[in-house]
Amino acid sequence: MGIITDERRQLLNPVDRVSEILFGLIMAVTIVGSLSIATAGRDEIGTVMWAALGCNLAWGLVDAVMYVVRIATERTRNQALARRIVQANASDAHGLITQALPDHIAAFVGTDELEGMRRRLLELDVDRLGVLRPRDFLEAFGVFAVVVVATFPVVVPFLLTDDVATAMHWSQAITLGMLFLAGFALGRHAGYAKPLRPGLAMAVFGAVLIAAVKALGG
Repeated sequence: MGIITDERRQLLNPVDRVSEILFGLIMAVTIVGSLSIATAGRDEIGTVMWAALGCNLAWGLVDAVMYVVRIATERTRNQALARRIVQANASDAHGLITQALPDHIAAFVGTDELEGMRRRLLELDVDRLGVLRPRDFLEAFGVFAVVVVATFPVVVPFLLTDDVATAMHWSQAITLGMLFLAGFALGRHAGYAKPLRPGLAMAVFGAVLIAAVKALGG
């Protein structure tokens, strides 16, 4: 049913992984573009690079902490719901379970399935499940790592050339390419017949963001 037992086969599901990459890329390109305003006319390659990396380290840490908070909140809420279901009579329990299910699933679930879920909950010791598990902290570290690693391709051009303008152009091109791939991956995962469209949409979003930064003087 997923109310309590929510084990995941992968460390992070595809949506989580791609979303974190998107967050990291958008943060990095925004910071790099903003710093180009502050460092215009100066050869501050190190400033741009380390500021982008530092910002994503901080963002990755915040995102990891919020991931743990979200998991703990969802599990606490689900366990409270499970206790209500266990304490209710069969009819009321079925109603509670139906309300907890997504609409597109609840529409196909009958009395037998609801009763099976209720009986499964009756067999569980909800209080012994705990709110956080070791895997959750490993996943939070995965969130942190994905956000930080997504930054490196964006700052690599600043390591290869002393020309700020050239490095900026390459950085932006790499960002757009990675945004396209991320959007394409999300489109395929969602089952779009033409995943190129969400890929292009994500790249266009990145181009608009870069243009906005440039309009501010980047």
